[in-house]
Amino acid sequence: MTPLVEIGDGVVLIADGKIVSVGRRDAVELPRGTREYDAPAGIIAPGFVDVHIHGAGGRDVMEADEEGLRHIAETIARFGTTAYVATTVTASPDDTCRSLESLARAAKRQRTGTASDGPAAELLGIHFEGPFISHVRRGVHPPEWIASPASGLFDRMLAAAGGEAKILTMAPELPGALELVERARAAGMVVSMGHTNATYEEAMAAIARGASHATHVFNAMRPFSHRDTGVLGAVLTRPEVTAEIIADGIHVDEAAIRILLAAKGNDRVILVTDAIAATAMPDGNYRLGTFEVSVTGGVCRDPEGRLAGSTLTLDRAVRRMVELGVPAIEAVRMATLQPARRLGIEARKGALVAGADADLLFLDDALHVRGALTHHMREPQIGT
Repeated sequence: MTPLVEIGDGVVLIADGKIVSVGRRDAVELPRGTREYDAPAGIIAPGFVDVHIHGAGGRDVMEADEEGLRHIAETIARFGTTAYVATTVTASPDDTCRSLESLARAAKRQRTGTASDGPAAELLGIHFEGPFISHVRRGVHPPEWIASPASGLFDRMLAAAGGEAKILTMAPELPGALELVERARAAGMVVSMGHTNATYEEAMAAIARGASHATHVFNAMRPFSHRDTGVLGAVLTRPEVTAEIIADGIHVDEAAIRILLAAKGNDRVILVTDAIAATAMPDGNYRLGTFEVSVTGGVCRDPEGRLAGSTLTLDRAVRRMVELGVPAIEAVRMATLQPARRLGIEARKGALVAGADADLLFLDDALHVRGALTHHMREPQIGT
């Protein structure tokens, strides 16, 4: 799966960590001396791209130390994620900016660093989830650190992120929010509506200014009503807005996912994990940003019982969408090309096309990950 088309008896030609060509075996000319590898499973697909993830393997991205980020990258690569946007949660300005500075250094260091021995996800940049959010729809975000868009904190955060800020989740109904949308767009960020109690009119005003995405749709949003459709009314009816969904069977009911797909179409939905440090770990207590959450049966909650992220991985999310009737190629697209397009990096990530990074997954017919190749690996480890 490229994932726009399926190619039978396909070949992916790679050189120096980049894809050179893709096509049927009888149509791709292999240079003399090319080393050939047989994929360990029946399907080759692009690596998954997660635009909303807080941690994995017992570590949180806001720790932002080199060893912890490497462990997160290696953990999520086991489940098919080969690129991610590290997502912060609302915290004190000092803690937030300290994390942003460390994450920015890590992203830059990774791009210029040495090759890895095994698959590891690339840190693409930073997603600010808060602090410019609604007190009413804050979820587990600490209320004492929620900030006004007019506070000046955004400029401080942007400077701390050192050019690595990619996504801003914000509540468009807040005073000064529309000006914040414009400032974030001027900085090259994707503006996402989330943790919001916005009315339809307030959401539409933000879209008119450049908001083009919605954070974990249905969760931490004003509910839909037939006479008060709220932010969901805008998200579901505006084609320029892409919609995240946490398809873990916990955050969103099956019927709500079907409504989202019917309204948006499969090509405007993006699978995310909202995963926290507990992902790929046993039940217990874990950190989410600067506070503690507990995990029982794989479900993450704060001390008051509110959902606090997930332990989802993108391979499970893709399989869940297939269970709901989405064609496999379109479900894969929701975790690859569509998030890459939202970030504006589809020439490099999310597709098996000439010039893209050689981030490949090897999937069996049931879409379980049987292996992965990331473009910065020293040597392919995909069997012979």
